[in-house]
Amino acid sequence: MLAQDFEVRRSDLSNMPFSASDLHELAGAPPEEQALAFASTVMRNPTITAVLERLSPLDLPPWYLTAGSLFQTVWNAAAGREDLNHGIRDHDLFFYDPADLSYEAEDLVIKKCLNACEDLGVEVEPRNQARVHLWYGGKYGKDIPQYSSLAHAISSFAATCCCVAVNLNEDGVLSIHTTHGFEDLFNGVLRPSPVTIAPRQVYEDKAARWMEVWPALRKLPWPQDSDAG
Repeated sequence: MLAQDFEVRRSDLSNMPFSASDLHELAGAPPEEQALAFASTVMRNPTITAVLERLSPLDLPPWYLTAGSLFQTVWNAAAGREDLNHGIRDHDLFFYDPADLSYEAEDLVIKKCLNACEDLGVEVEPRNQARVHLWYGGKYGKDIPQYSSLAHAISSFAATCCCVAVNLNEDGVLSIHTTHGFEDLFNGVLRPSPVTIAPRQVYEDKAARWMEVWPALRKLPWPQDSDAG
């Protein structure tokens, strides 16, 4: 696992769009350069920028915007689309508060985030990752241990390209987290994550939808000796 963290100032971001060939070349660049290109790309999406700016001043537990809206923005950039929101359904907001695992405490944070983003007209999905183990088994038929941190939760996604996250603070600094680096994301590769908690069917279903929307993606098979889900 190549989990890494980076900090990038908004003032250092590039305004230049990155094409598929640019991203493919960057897949072999130093990690810091990759992180800058990733941050520059996702911050070109005005919806992501707006969501981050609304969340930044809130008094929230540790949090990240993660998953779909980020890696799908990169896929849209690679496809040369002007609409960087193409195919994006929602914006996953992970926060981590182990002090109170009640639904009521989680709901207070959810409402605070949704109220801040209400006029944007997009779906934001905040969830306390410290309590996911309380409901995951009932939803997916597989019990999991409690996540130990936000990084642990981000690592749980089915594909390596999904495991990216961004936070913006009030000083204009972007904190970027990745479990597996950016190579698969920049190369348009769907690879089962070796540390995912998701069953195989989750990967298969998501990959099928993604490849309908972004047909240039290349899917790798689920490992033969892994849970058939």
